[in-house]
Order: sequence, then structure tokens, then C-alpha cells
Amino acid sequence: MPEPVTIEQFYLACLAHASYLISSRGEAAVIDPQRDVDLYLEAAARQGAAIRHIIETHLHADFVSGHLELARRTGAQIYLGEGSGADFPHRAVKEGDAIQFGDCRLEFLQTPGHTLESVCVVLTDLTQPAAPRAVFTGDTLFVGDVGRPDLSPTHTPQQLARELYHSLQGKLLRLPDATEIFPAHGAGSLCGRQMSAERSSTIGRERRFNYALQAANAEEFVHLVADDLPPRPEYFGRDVELNRHGAAAVGELPQLAALQTAEVRALVAEGAIVLDTRPPADFAAAHIPGSVNIALGGQFASWAGRIVGLDRRLVLLAEDAARVREAQVRLARVGIERVEGYVDDGIAGWLRGGGELESLLTVAAQDLAGLREERKSHITVLDVREPSEREAGAIPGSIGIPLGQLPARLDEIGRSQTVVVHCKSGYRSSIAASLLQRSGVREVGTLTGGFDAWKAIAPR
Repeated sequence: MPEPVTIEQFYLACLAHASYLISSRGEAAVIDPQRDVDLYLEAAARQGAAIRHIIETHLHADFVSGHLELARRTGAQIYLGEGSGADFPHRAVKEGDAIQFGDCRLEFLQTPGHTLESVCVVLTDLTQPAAPRAVFTGDTLFVGDVGRPDLSPTHTPQQLARELYHSLQGKLLRLPDATEIFPAHGAGSLCGRQMSAERSSTIGRERRFNYALQAANAEEFVHLVADDLPPRPEYFGRDVELNRHGAAAVGELPQLAALQTAEVRALVAEGAIVLDTRPPADFAAAHIPGSVNIALGGQFASWAGRIVGLDRRLVLLAEDAARVREAQVRLARVGIERVEGYVDDGIAGWLRGGGELESLLTVAAQDLAGLREERKSHITVLDVREPSEREAGAIPGSIGIPLGQLPARLDEIGRSQTVVVHCKSGYRSSIAASLLQRSGVREVGTLTGGFDAWKAIAPR
């Protein structure tokens, strides 16, 4: 009996990014690879398959793809939708083009909307050819959402949204309801607004429950997905260009230098930022003045791209050498490569070299009311959650500035204030507090446990 076509999903939580290895009878295809590609080579080797095909559903904006390195290491063909403008060797595919290997047939659908060159890939297992088995939807259709339509320099969001409507209604939703969907992103990605934490679905389920697919017509859909879009991160355009040309291999990243206190001071004086990757509690207790905290424990790379950008020179601070390397690779996944080195032996090394420290105020939820009464008009409670989160509940009297907008809106916060920052549980608030302290706010604190902790004790 023939072996079934296998689908292996690789989920990179740091970027809420999903990629795929499809294999059949000793041959394999990779869809939307992340920048560090060893995991695909190892998985293919375990399955006894050679990677011969690399498919990009579009030029990604939120991460740097590993398509070029994977092609160099395997000799595989790269496939991109027509009109991508990519300047590396690839096959430009159009509607109805297909790849076949073993018992697997992959057929391309042109699905513009998220980007103009977007494609989806329909998989048919030729041992069961009566109906498609799955469709790889890239950023066109997510579980619970659709792709944001504002990434084109030549088309308005409304124009792209109209294209997206026709791609969904005229192509994807014509597939059988039982067809599995495998998107390129899940909850937390910046490429959509209401993505589910589920990592796969079916056409039928999305037809029934996806809010964007409930629109009665194209006009309603355009308003639904193109109005009130969150700001597009600045690094998105840069990542598109990196992917259009192809990025260098992760193995070519330089070995980082261990920096002493005096060297770190000199780099900071020249404009570098110390990026502290430790957990928020450790950062609050003691950190280098002016450093920015983005902990490795969350969506580190995505927030780094939004907060520090691709061009700022960085010095890393981490708990050990392994975490320094992890941070370097994760930054490279979004195109951040200007890392000058790391603080040798972390906080302990900084202190040995005569470095001073700062800390953050930490406020327990049960103490917030008392602190507000004590400081009265001199205290601000800052909520850095998204507007949709605040709509579901907020601390009375707090002000809302989403974390992604905070770097551009720091002047809205009084420097002479005590500012207590909160998010849902604590990760984003630590990033925000470090930015506020760096900007010169007199006293900055974080609400321990965030809104979840406050809600648990708030009067009903």
C-alpha cells in the first residue's frame, strides 16, 4: 500500500510563523521557510527525502526567509508568484501551474490581496485524488482572519482588499469544505488582527466562523478589513526588499565580541542601545541605565523589529552565552544584524567594570489604588494593550497607548510623573517601562501581573 503524503508543520512562536515540509516517495517541498534552515534539512533526512522544491507564498514582510540559503544547500528550485520582482533564480508561477512528485501534486492559485504576487498552494494526494487534501494559504487566509491589505507601495488598502475578496470568494472558498487549511501565521502575528491560536482549520470551518468571510459583498468586505488598520511596522518594507533579493546564510553571522564595561559605554555614547533580553522581573530589579528590555521569553524578534528597527547598533545583555547566540539568531530572522557584541558576564560583568544600575518600581495590583491616592495628579496609569483589549475592559482613569505606537508618542507622557505601566500579564509593560525610563520619565513602574491581576481583585 503506498505511503501517504506527509505534511510537517514547523511553528516559530517568536514570530507566530508556520512553515511546512511536504514529502512523498523520497522527495520534498518546503513552503515559506524561516531564515535558519537546518530544521528542514534534518526533518527531510529523517524522512529519507531530498528537498527539491521551495515555495514562497509571497514576499514576506514580517520576517526574513531562508529560501535562498535552502536552495544553495539543496539545489532545489524556488517558486514565487508572477510579478514578485525577485532578482534571484526562481520560477515565476501563475494560475494552474503545478508541481508533482511521488504521490503529491501541488497546484498554484494566484490569490492577490495581501500582496499582489500572493499564491496559495492546493495539495492533492494522488492516492486519493477525488478531492484536494489541503491548501497552504500563506497570508491570504488565516484561522479566524485574512491578511492585512496594506503592504503595497502601488495600491491602496481598499484596492488590495477588493482583490483579496475575489481571491477568497472566487478561489479558496470554492474548495470543498473538508479541505484543510495551513496558513503562514497564527495568533500574535502582525499580518492580521483576529487570528486564532489554532494552527490549522478547514475551508468549511472558516466559511462558517471567520468574521471576514461573513461579509455580504465586496463593499462590506473592503470596509471590514481595510478600515482602522493598525499602523504598519516600519521594518516591514525593509524585510520585503531583503526577501526580494535573498538574505545571507545565518551561518555567516559573525561571532559576537564579549564587551567590557568601558567598551559598552563607548558604544552607547556613539548611539548604540543595550538590548536586555532577560525576563521582566530580572530587568526590573537591576539593569544598565538607558537599556531596553525585550525578553527572549515572548515575541522577541517581532517586538525588536518594531521598537529598535533594523538599523540601530545593538549591544546584547543576556543570562549566558547560549542566550546571547539565541538572541542574535532571532534578531537576524527579522533582518536585525547590527549587533556589536554582548556585555561580558552580564550584569555581574557590568558591575565589576564600575557600571551603575537602575531599577523599576513594581506595583502589586492590590496596592495600585493606594499609590494613586498618594500620588494623586502626579501619577499616570498607562495601558499599552491594543484598543480591542481595552474595549473588553480597562482600569478606570488609565490612558491607552498601544506598545507599537509608544516610541512615536513618548512626548504624550509627562516626564515629571510617576508612570505605572500595564499590559495583559507583564511582557509588553516591561518593554514600555524601559522606553519610558530611557526617555527621562522621573519614576517608572510596572503593574505586577498586569490587567489580569488587577481584574482578579477589582470590585465586581
